[in-house]
Amino acid sequence: MRKKDVNNMINMNLKKLRKMHRFTQEEVAEKIGVSRQAVAKWENGETVPDIQNCTALSDLYGVVLDDLVHYSDKHSEIGLRPKGKHIFGMVRVGERGQIVIPKKAREIFDIRPGDSLLVLGDEVQKGIAIMKSEGLLQFAEDILNAQTYEEEDE
Repeated sequence: MRKKDVNNMINMNLKKLRKMHRFTQEEVAEKIGVSRQAVAKWENGETVPDIQNCTALSDLYGVVLDDLVHYSDKHSEIGLRPKGKHIFGMVRVGERGQIVIPKKAREIFDIRPGDSLLVLGDEVQKGIAIMKSEGLLQFAEDILNAQTYEEEDE
């Protein structure tokens, strides 16, 4: 990919993200600690933000750094990806209700054979979520510890 193409993607993405979040250039500048003129130059394609500012911008907008720099509407139907959110693709439900969790998802969430998974559902939203049971157990333990801590303070 040519440098000009990358610069063009960055400035288009910065403009799009700022407008999606309903920020002014001044608000973006204030939030990441640069001048409004710097933000304007990035969005106009006159200059590009350095890596520290790219990281600050990806955090501000909650997107993956790679998408901030490389995302193009022409090459993706998904849109800019929120940080930490993934689309792993489609799976088929087997005759007995079984599914295969995609390899990339198993790797990211460290799911291994024999792990216990908790399946949650929402009838209104028609959605199912799967999480490692240790996550729920840790959450419950944190709640108990917080409650015990509050009782000791009284």
